Amino acid sequence: MNKNILYNTLLLVFLSAIISSCSDDYLDSSRYFKDRLTEEKVFQSKVYSEEWLANVFEEFRGINADVASKGVTPHNFADDMYYGDRDSDYDPSKNELSYNMFKMGQYNENDKQGTWTQSYRGIRNASTFIHNIHMNTEMSEQEINDYRGQARFARAYLYWLLLRKYGPIPLLPDDGLDYADSYDDLAIPRSSYEECADFISNELLLAAQEMEALGMVRGQDGSARPSVGAALATRAKVLIYAASPLANGNTSGYAAQLVDDQGNQLLSSDYQEEKWAKAAAAAKDVIDLGIYELYTVPVQETGDNATITPPADNNFSEKSWPDGWADIDPEKSYAQVFDGTLPASGNPELIFTRGNNQNDESIRAMVAHQLPRSATGWNTHGLTQKLVDAYYMNDGEDVPGKDLEIGRGNGSNRVEGFVTQEDYEAGLYKPLMPGVSLQYANREPRFYASVAFNGSFWPLLNESQERNRNQQVFYYRDNPNGNGFNSSNAYWLRTGIGMKKYVHPSDTYEGGDMSNIVFKPEPAIRYADILLMYAEALNELDGSYNIDGWNGGSHSISRSIPEMQRGIHPVRIRGGVPDYPANVYNDKDELRKRLKRERYIELLAEGQRYYDLRRWMDAAEEESLPIYGCNILMNREERELFHQPVAIWALETTFSDKMWFWPIGHTELKRNKRLTQNPGWNYND
Repeated sequence: MNKNILYNTLLLVFLSAIISSCSDDYLDSSRYFKDRLTEEKVFQSKVYSEEWLANVFEEFRGINADVASKGVTPHNFADDMYYGDRDSDYDPSKNELSYNMFKMGQYNENDKQGTWTQSYRGIRNASTFIHNIHMNTEMSEQEINDYRGQARFARAYLYWLLLRKYGPIPLLPDDGLDYADSYDDLAIPRSSYEECADFISNELLLAAQEMEALGMVRGQDGSARPSVGAALATRAKVLIYAASPLANGNTSGYAAQLVDDQGNQLLSSDYQEEKWAKAAAAAKDVIDLGIYELYTVPVQETGDNATITPPADNNFSEKSWPDGWADIDPEKSYAQVFDGTLPASGNPELIFTRGNNQNDESIRAMVAHQLPRSATGWNTHGLTQKLVDAYYMNDGEDVPGKDLEIGRGNGSNRVEGFVTQEDYEAGLYKPLMPGVSLQYANREPRFYASVAFNGSFWPLLNESQERNRNQQVFYYRDNPNGNGFNSSNAYWLRTGIGMKKYVHPSDTYEGGDMSNIVFKPEPAIRYADILLMYAEALNELDGSYNIDGWNGGSHSISRSIPEMQRGIHPVRIRGGVPDYPANVYNDKDELRKRLKRERYIELLAEGQRYYDLRRWMDAAEEESLPIYGCNILMNREERELFHQPVAIWALETTFSDKMWFWPIGHTELKRNKRLTQNPGWNYND
């Protein structure tokens, strides 16, 4: 393990032990230390200063995780992945936020509000650190700057989590404020989205500059703690959200209603193209660091795990990585980024992660809910037909019958038939096994790394009994292995389509033991996201702009096809998918559609889709569409009917304007008399 990560982990464990022995009143670092030490003594000491900073990063835990299962704010579930448990319609003992309640906007102002409390507490404590770390007598000037930069990153990131979830939020004064006072005592109005984004962006830029001397040395190995790359990457995300339709040129009725206590509109109705240029330049800052790259696995020519090579495209197929896929295994390259094969410090595309800092709703917990019942998994987290249809064929074409049921089809029909034993023995349709629908044949490699279709293969190598390993899992009704629909319990996939992403070949949940599931670092920010954001921002430009770089110099930014391909090609090549045709690159609207689809596929279950749909203002349409999937009421003898998509009665959908942002809690509205509620949510004094 990288020594920085090990030290940080041990520090967090130590501080957690201290905190767990204290009452909630002492979760605030300033209160904890002021009862024991003077502020001066705290910040003169390197050990105490590090403890304080570690306590700030404690606020990144739990509900503030970017990628987590449904027990926190369930933003990892949108129109791509759903969860089937916690539904009182099928399990009367449950009274929690089910997927249907979440999708129907049936949460309220008191639900999932820990983000607000944790973030503002962390912001306050980070500010105290920033203003006092100069007193340290045991650190060099470089170390002081580096630690100040880490605290500044933490403060900006917590503001970013608030902005993303709640929309425009109050920015605490940075001067003349006693940070030992609680936020309860402050009356501060909401700043505009633009003001919030500018403040966070500037803070992240300063954090990167403060960390430059030591944070650059940390480089990618510092993915579990703040680095220059993490600050710049977060900045790129903040700026592309600020450039997107929700916050840039929003003339909707919702935007007119979202105001501060003086009636000032908080979402800009004035469209500024330059915001896209600033987002592109921020993404280019990350690219130009030269630190990050997409992870790849070498091609394997022989054996049971031999590479399934995509068909020739007379371009990428003829070249070696990074210009082509001739010498890599695209499926394994994508799968191993997420499944725990790589530690955080060994993943070249992981820019920021919380490491081991995820509480009970970790990615391992998510995998426990993805695993089939025959591996003692909960068998409740699955995928929608719309997501399955989004994946390309291995030649880059659309799957026949794509989106037929939701009225977006091209007139083609879904493929009929199933893999036979003879097909399997002849090596046809790899990696499909006998009995699998040909609808799942000849798909792009990321499909096989992510989708647990009916009849897919699960290694389950941590099963103690050999007979329980290497299972072919079907989801037919009343299937003997218990993975299909069963009216006697809630543990079945509503769409008959499961999820493989994050699942390691060894993973099983035998005995309900989480240690049988390989640990997976959280991909809070990874390089593929930055590459796709770069292409997306460039695509929106008509003019040319000169934008300052993060450490001097400037970027010349315009809609350049070679530059957009600099963002698109690595993702497509690593995914084993051919390039877009020239006519797509020449059409801004068509390329926008393709890039949205690319993010839908590439960033599945990484906490991105829910917020992407909102920043693009696509949620009103996309999240209102009915969810389709396999007809899970059919048994094996009715397999043709099983694979004819139907609307899933157990999964509901709608969208209303109040769902653009999460409601602010009643408690906060009562404490801060200048705070206004998001439109559509009630507030009674």
